[in-house]
Amino acid sequence: MSGILGLAADNLLSPIILSFVLGLSAALARSDLSVPEAIAKGLSIYLLFAIGFKGGVSVADHGIDLRLGLSLSAGLLMSFTLPFVAYALLRALTGLGTTDAAAVAGHYGSISIVTFVAATSVLASQSIAAEGYMVAVAAVMEAPAILSALWLASRGGRTGGVESGLWREILLNGSIVLLVGSFLIGWATGPEGLEEISSFIVAPFKGVLCLFLLDMGLVAGRGLRGSRGVLGGGAVTFAIIMPPVGALIGLVLGLAIGLSPGGLALLMTLAASASYIAVPAAMRVALPEANPSIYLTLSLGVTFPFNLVLGIPLYVAIATAVTGG
Repeated sequence: MSGILGLAADNLLSPIILSFVLGLSAALARSDLSVPEAIAKGLSIYLLFAIGFKGGVSVADHGIDLRLGLSLSAGLLMSFTLPFVAYALLRALTGLGTTDAAAVAGHYGSISIVTFVAATSVLASQSIAAEGYMVAVAAVMEAPAILSALWLASRGGRTGGVESGLWREILLNGSIVLLVGSFLIGWATGPEGLEEISSFIVAPFKGVLCLFLLDMGLVAGRGLRGSRGVLGGGAVTFAIIMPPVGALIGLVLGLAIGLSPGGLALLMTLAASASYIAVPAAMRVALPEANPSIYLTLSLGVTFPFNLVLGIPLYVAIATAVTGG
């Protein structure tokens, strides 16, 4: 326990987390601080490219093996099944209708790439190595949860299948295309390619992440301010207990695969995170009647801060403890 608390304290005092806290505090205090949308999008593009490229380089250096295939399969399995776990918890803890509960559940089967990036930063600060192909696991976990959410919604009497625009939203979502594309570039060019552009994607990475999380704090704070009266205690409770539940499933699968301490921590983080980019975009097309104030506030306003402040240190500490790392 002392190790977990110590790691949490170190994480809280990192520039990355404090940048998020600054943005959150500014939004809650109704400050006019803001990050222009174009700059925020540029920061997001940079982070996705950098993490994907470095993951591809790691795979090129490490090579493809059975563990990679098992890790990808575990990611797909979790993305398909976690929405059903989330949906059951939501129906038990809240009074949400079928459509809103299904929409929220879809967010908790998909992943938050920014939470993943923050976890890689924590691992780097602790000098804990992780399998580079975990970024590919993150990519395959983006979309399957959306299909599970639609099936759950259809059980409640919502008619219609997958609408024409949804497949494009899922398969050509910008974050997925950029993450997979940069991963393939890194894989193709290998360590030599990384050396060529290391001054661009290695040294500035944490500084860019600080600015991005400042913006995420502003967005989360505004969402919390605007959601008063929409969410009950049961929904907030769900958004706090679902991450450890997902992380536990990731822990079991990661141990069965034989991941390193760092890889295990990242798989737990992916299972514990909740999407606030890809899934909301898809839900706007597939379930327009679902309330965005509910699913965005829970994923971005509650689960995202929980994972940044407490979740990631917890997952890293557990992963290192159970593997002896």
